[in-house]
Amino acid sequence: MTTVVVLPTYNEIENLEPFLREVRREAPDVCVLVVDDDSPDGTGALADRLAGELGNVEVLHRFSKQGLGSAYREGFDRVLERRGLQSDAPRADVIVSMDADFSHDPAAIGQLVAALDAGPAPADLVIGSRYVPGGRVVHWPAHRRLLSRWGNRYTSWALRLGVADCTSGFRAYRADALRAAEPSSTTAEGYAFLTELVRLLSSSGGTVVEVPITFVDRRHGSSKMSWRIIVESMVLVSRWGFADRWRRLSPSQRLAR
Repeated sequence: MTTVVVLPTYNEIENLEPFLREVRREAPDVCVLVVDDDSPDGTGALADRLAGELGNVEVLHRFSKQGLGSAYREGFDRVLERRGLQSDAPRADVIVSMDADFSHDPAAIGQLVAALDAGPAPADLVIGSRYVPGGRVVHWPAHRRLLSRWGNRYTSWALRLGVADCTSGFRAYRADALRAAEPSSTTAEGYAFLTELVRLLSSSGGTVVEVPITFVDRRHGSSKMSWRIIVESMVLVSRWGFADRWRRLSPSQRLAR
């Protein structure tokens, strides 16, 4: 299977080179699409240099900081529809999403891809989960652990997803299932995009499984998480949860309310 890693970046100049070299060592056959949001620290130019040196690396340059959701939407579209890719670029069977800051271990790429076909039935999405047995979070302060745990439990309950880690960005998607979920129809800009895509894929009949990973806080640079992103996520999850429950009501039940 041909695997393409979609890698959003913004100000990752300290992480990108060692990260891409680690990807090449641990998963030498994967292709990588770096989606850079016009990083002022020179990440985009570094990505271009590494693309020429390492091979099987392409770079999508965007012209402003537009957010994680937008970066993944455009990156997925490029891979799924082969827009703007080199003419000899292979068609993807699997698309992996991950962070470029070593929070996600390149050595686990193969584990996620293999898990697509490891169960009794093929999976459409494998999530590298911090919150299933065997999953761990390393070097996070207590308040971030608590916020992430609570947020994921609330999200899973509100959307009835049965997924322990809705906001993990380390994932392997079967390309056909991702195309059917229509990621271009998503609207969230921050980490809520990850939840929105699980919701869409599940509602379109996709099978989601989780495998344990060890999540390690970034090696260099600062987190892109902000209170605006957190609020966006909680508001959208609540709105989606209410809308889903409303749609399940019969006309008489709606009138009674």
